[in-house]
Amino acid sequence: MDNIISEYQRWKQQGETLRTQAKQAMEGRFRDLLTEAARISQEYQKDFGSVLKPPAPITAFRFKPAGVKAAKKTAPAQVSASNPKVAGLEKKLAQTRTKLEATKAAGKPTKNLEDRIYEIEDEIRLSSI
Repeated sequence: MDNIISEYQRWKQQGETLRTQAKQAMEGRFRDLLTEAARISQEYQKDFGSVLKPPAPITAFRFKPAGVKAAKKTAPAQVSASNPKVAGLEKKLAQTRTKLEATKAAGKPTKNLEDRIYEIEDEIRLSSI
């Protein structure tokens, strides 16, 4: 029994050592690649006169683990039975908000959708008066 416990403790220690070494290796590789990318960007600017920019998802370092799913926010639909125009606008508003969240998740510009949401909300306010 003591032999099994000591063997397990040795195995656990080897695993920790390997984990530490892998972490250091990955950090070193990351720094090397980042340094190389910066050097290539500088060379590109010198040769071609414009700045070489990485794609937006890379600069934001958005990482979603494979096993984790984003929780969907489900807000109860506020449908106004008295005015069908308001009901239609509220439906458009919900659709546009869904598009906005998807666009944000993709890392794309959201200004147009945010403006559209503001316009729809104004139309709803004006229709409710």
